[in-house]
Amino acid sequence: MPEFTAITPTALADLIAARAADLPGHAVIAIDGADAADPVPLARAVAERLRTSGRPAAVVSLHDYVRPASLRLEYDPTDEFTYRTAWFDYAALRREVLVALREQDRWLPALWDEHADRSARARHRGAAPDTVLLVAGPMLLGRDLDFDLTVALRMSEGALRRRTPPADQFTVAAVLAHQAAPDILVAWDHPDRPAVRA
Repeated sequence: MPEFTAITPTALADLIAARAADLPGHAVIAIDGADAADPVPLARAVAERLRTSGRPAAVVSLHDYVRPASLRLEYDPTDEFTYRTAWFDYAALRREVLVALREQDRWLPALWDEHADRSARARHRGAAPDTVLLVAGPMLLGRDLDFDLTVALRMSEGALRRRTPPADQFTVAAVLAHQAAPDILVAWDHPDRPAVRA
């Protein structure tokens, strides 16, 4: 059973930023967390620390890499298997963020506008030397995505159900079914009082 040590949210962001700062060249970090875990603010806090220290950094939200509604909702809009396997465009994320950063010194901040259900019409951004991108969203691990550092904001089923809106309860089973071991495991049932695996 992993042992966890209590940590403040500020210290957690500091810890991830310190690990990221040690990575050479361009680097991509996964902040894996269900929507209930709200991983984007943590990713932004880490990116801000990196930029303050002089390292270029930016955040990519997985919700900017959803598939069109015609594909997401083709079979059943509340099917957990579809949510787990067809909701997000992980292949595009690999191509436009991980590979593009490392091989072309550029990256695409968004592919699809989830709310308008159309292309995000974003332009590729050039990457300065040693850029760090933090990708935040659900079920990022175990996708054959070559991240340089992985962080998982792990929540119990009870916490997920309490923090997930009724219309999205079908996503809980998918999140619980798709878990993989990260480099940094964070107990996130209480985001104001997290604990990190020692």
